[in-house]
Amino acid sequence: MDDFYRENILEHYRNPSFKGTLPKPTHSHQESNPVCGDQIRIDLRVNEDDIIEEVAFSGHGCAISQASASMLMEMIQGKPLSEVKKLSKEDILAALGIEIGPVRMKCALLALKVFKACAYNLSAAELEEIEDEVNW
Repeated sequence: MDDFYRENILEHYRNPSFKGTLPKPTHSHQESNPVCGDQIRIDLRVNEDDIIEEVAFSGHGCAISQASASMLMEMIQGKPLSEVKKLSKEDILAALGIEIGPVRMKCALLALKVFKACAYNLSAAELEEIEDEVNW
């Protein structure tokens, strides 16, 4: 079963969903993981009904971080922002489907961190303050 998930991760890494940037996003945020150099930017276009109409991510990094971002974009596209704000660390890890060790955990969760900052319109400093309190 792990082979299936590993292949899925590699497929998302090689052919990511929603890779790019959006012109005039309503929400946008970028973060990096200084330990390994992964970098992710997420752009959202949310309509007046709170529906995420368009998503995009850009950046670079390891297969885990980039696949996680691609999977997250698939999870949130077309959904109400208020609903997907509730996504958790467990949701991302379940989507990845393999055991993620402590060294790779920040890679796996970087996209979720960027999305939460984007969705809640948090600055990097504000994100640092609440990072332990939010359900990553």
